[in-house]
Order: sequence, then structure tokens, then C-alpha cells
Amino acid sequence: MRRVFSSLLTLVLTGTLLFVGLTLWWLHEPLTLQVPAGSQVLDLEIEPGTTAKGVAQATVSSGAKTQASWLYLWFRLSGQSRLIRAGSYEINPGTTPRSLLRMLVRGEEAFKSITLPEGWNFNQVMMALKSAEQLRPDAQGMSPETLMATLGKPGVHPEGRFFPDTYTYAKGSSDLAVLKRAARAMDKRLEEAWALRRTDTPLRTPDDALILASIIEKETGQATDRATIGGVFTNRLRIRMMLQTDPTVIYGLGPRFDGNLRRRDLHTDTPYNTYTRGGLPPTPIAMPGRASLQAAVQPAKTDALYFVARGDGSSQFSATLDEHNRAVNKFIRGR
Repeated sequence: MRRVFSSLLTLVLTGTLLFVGLTLWWLHEPLTLQVPAGSQVLDLEIEPGTTAKGVAQATVSSGAKTQASWLYLWFRLSGQSRLIRAGSYEINPGTTPRSLLRMLVRGEEAFKSITLPEGWNFNQVMMALKSAEQLRPDAQGMSPETLMATLGKPGVHPEGRFFPDTYTYAKGSSDLAVLKRAARAMDKRLEEAWALRRTDTPLRTPDDALILASIIEKETGQATDRATIGGVFTNRLRIRMMLQTDPTVIYGLGPRFDGNLRRRDLHTDTPYNTYTRGGLPPTPIAMPGRASLQAAVQPAKTDALYFVARGDGSSQFSATLDEHNRAVNKFIRGR
């Protein structure tokens, strides 16, 4: 009898050890992934309120080759099944059941990013958002007026109102969320810049600073010239001289601009033509970065009223029209 009991005990212990060993092996063995063509990861979407059993099934349905019942049992035995967070995740090669649960409990969602460069206009921003990977296009199709109202800025023109930067977002997020963050960032940067403005600035409002900064952004070919370009435009505003800046004319032409700015374009009046209208244009013409905002409110002290591109990205500055004409002959006409 003792021998039978001993044999049974040995069998139970052996079976238990085998089960524990297989379990430990399974927990640390990378999951086999059946990834879609053209991808290297599996996308896993966990909706709010999904049970641990539902998470296990969703993992298998996404392409993880294992038993959902095993995953569910592991989630329950770990004592962390109620800590799994909803979100958008990526299951990478090498992910084990153990590391999968850790990722889900920590809420380590898969993030994408989009870069909005300095100097882009609103149309370019919207096109980039439209083509961004796994970003929900809620803003697409909205009129600019509806969009800005949705962002809490009714009656505000969208141009220049978003700060150029790289923004990360969870897969499946709304493009409106990205725009809202970019708008808040611009509000903050503009507020910071305006607080540091020179006391003798001809700019009357933060919006004036934003408009001028957008012009500086488009006119600057070399970063070291930015503050002096700001100084030129500040000098012109102070003496009520026409700004006469090509980027505003180009912006006013819109789709009519074919890449070649002609003399007749300079005489075609639009609200943005600074050759035919004095002062600042009605809105920004692009997204200025922090350096351009600073150049608008803290321009270099200079007696220059003119500048022309040298052809190497830098600018030649002149205090008089005669000096400027000589610079144009040299750098533009090659005389």
C-alpha cells in the first residue's frame, strides 16, 4: 500500500514539476506572430471595459499564435488581470506572455509621431495630418471656421496658429487632438515672447507679433540673419514704410502662384500684398518657430531698411536705397 501511495505521490510531483516547468517555459517563450504583409508588428486594440478574457481573445485574433485560454489563465493567476489598461498597442517580435502582460498593465501604448516644420502654412499642415499613419481624420472636411470653433477659437483664422514641432500620438488618436496641442503650444510660445517684447516696438498686440514672426520665418535663409531681418521690418513699420515682402504676395496669390513671382504680381492688389498695402497683412502667412517669434519682439538694433539675398542663403543689408540698388545689381543681376 505504501509503495502504491509512494508511486502516486511521485507521479503527482513529477506531473506538477512538469506543469510548472512547461508553464515557466511558455511564459518566457516569444509568441509566434502572424504579422500582416508589409508590417513587422501586430496591432492590438483594447477598448475600455474589455475583460481579461476579451483581452486574451483580442490578442489571439490580432495574430498571436497561442491559446486564448492560456493567456486568460495567465492573466488571472498573475493577480493583475484587473490592471490591464485600454489602448493601442504593438506586439513586437520577441514578446513573451510575461512581457505582454507587463506592457498591458503599464499601459505602454504604441505611439506615432508627426513633424510640423517651421514655415509651413495651414494647408500643408492639413495635408500632413491627412497622410499621417494611423491618425483619425476627424478634422478633414471641416471648414477652417468650423475647425477653429471646435478647437475653442471661434472667429480666429487658422494660419500660423499652430506651433511647429514634432508631436507624438497614440495610434488611432484624432487629428483634432494633435491640432489642439499645437494650438496650445503656439499660444504659450506667443505669450512668452510678447512678455519679453521691447518697450519701443511698433507692434500693438500679440497677434501683430505673430504676423511679423511668420514673415520673418519665410524671409530668413540663414538663422544668423533672422534678428536683423526682424530689425528691418520693425524699422519699416516704425516709419510707416511699405514692408514690400515677397512671401506675403505669394501667400495672397494662393493657388495662382506657379513658382515664378512676376512683376505684375507685385502690382496685383490682395489683402496680403505688402507692395500695395501698408502695415502688416491681416493674418500670419505661415507657422513661425520660437526664434522667429523672438526676432519679431526683440529685433536686432540696425539702421538697415533693405535686404537682398546673396544667393548663398544669407542676406545683404542696406541702410539706403542707393546701397540696396547696388546690392541688387551685384547679387541679383550680376553686374
